[in-house]
Amino acid sequence: MQFKIQKGNGLKGEIIVPGDKSISHRAIMLASLADGKSEISGLLEGEDCNATIEVFRMMGISISKQKGNFLIEGKGLRGLEEPSGPLDFKNSGTSVRLCSGVLAAQEFSSTLIGDTSLSSRPMKRIIEPLGLMGANTSSTEEGTLPIMVEPVDSLQSIKYSLPVASAQVKSCLLFAGLYSQGITEIEEKITTRDHTERMFEQFGIPIEVFQSKAAKLIKLNKVEDINPTNINICGDFSSASFFILAALITPNSELLLRNVGVNSTRIGFLHALRHMGANIELKNEIKTFEPTADILVRTSTLKGITLNTNLVANMIDEMPAFFIAASLAEGITKVKDANELRTKESDRLQVMSEVLNSFGVKFRLEEDGILINGLGKNGTFKASEINSHGDHRIAMASSIGSLRSDGETSVLDCLNVNTSFPNFIDVCKEVGINIEAS
Repeated sequence: MQFKIQKGNGLKGEIIVPGDKSISHRAIMLASLADGKSEISGLLEGEDCNATIEVFRMMGISISKQKGNFLIEGKGLRGLEEPSGPLDFKNSGTSVRLCSGVLAAQEFSSTLIGDTSLSSRPMKRIIEPLGLMGANTSSTEEGTLPIMVEPVDSLQSIKYSLPVASAQVKSCLLFAGLYSQGITEIEEKITTRDHTERMFEQFGIPIEVFQSKAAKLIKLNKVEDINPTNINICGDFSSASFFILAALITPNSELLLRNVGVNSTRIGFLHALRHMGANIELKNEIKTFEPTADILVRTSTLKGITLNTNLVANMIDEMPAFFIAASLAEGITKVKDANELRTKESDRLQVMSEVLNSFGVKFRLEEDGILINGLGKNGTFKASEINSHGDHRIAMASSIGSLRSDGETSVLDCLNVNTSFPNFIDVCKEVGINIEAS
């Protein structure tokens, strides 16, 4: 699939973005492990979350949809059944890593597979600490899928300091910790998204979080059961980021994004943009277990910044959109300590540098970051043909960037947009973006 986008002007309207992908994965998993029925509203029906649903169905969990909500009949921590074949996680890195923590504690063998993209992503980062807990998990020699899991008598708790800032690694170990003898302690020196900790609390799982200036410490004891819980999932901030970007860079624009999750561990992109001079307001803030707000965005003149390295892990999924914003700012934007971008659905540092090159933006790519020479508020991108390399976030960021091109731009290999934002084209058209898919 490819997108064709025309130069934009005057975007207006209100937007409802799909449910948060990260929260949706965790809700499906915990509801499946709970003792009884949970009802989930607002669940993202993208391909990544559908993969998680199918994995749990293969392990005997009944998941159905009624009146727009999902009903999940949990069978308890020990209620999963041995699957009849390999568990296919498609393109979902979140799901395969988090589920590995659950599967490591089961009394049956399992094999975890994925598509070509997922099969190139690093898995040693979970296999090694799971091994310290006594799990019998293995991968290819390169540390990639498939992951093979064999049953063990029991898992043991560990004290583990995360070597990389990764919510997926942290969450994998927390899910394994549900089954582990003793108290699991995880230390993170760079704060990552805390959806797992918040979701554990919603499902009645005792979890302690201690925050100091130096680090965050999470403590979790083994549990015997999980309470079924009804969950309402807010809009995905990462999906919202593309329309925040669209309103900022497109002349004469004003967009209101409704009911978006504004968890403090997810909105580094918002802080960075405000530091650049963006006109963004949060309205109707609601302090639920996952804070939400309406986000009002207007066309803004941006200035280049040196990105605070503490924000990098916080905005890793928004970085492609941030690179586009930096390309249209006045002056130079510097990003460093962003190695994790090289381990996503694509090498996002490399691929985004190719996107900027196609747009005619000057930059200097470094091993762990990039320096971008912004074109300024009157800058225009070169109309071009862009290869997204099957990375949904690069496809969407490039499409929005095309609103500031000097003609029609084509973005190739966009099918994976369906993993996180299946109605992206429809929402674009609703607010006045001239985009077509073919």
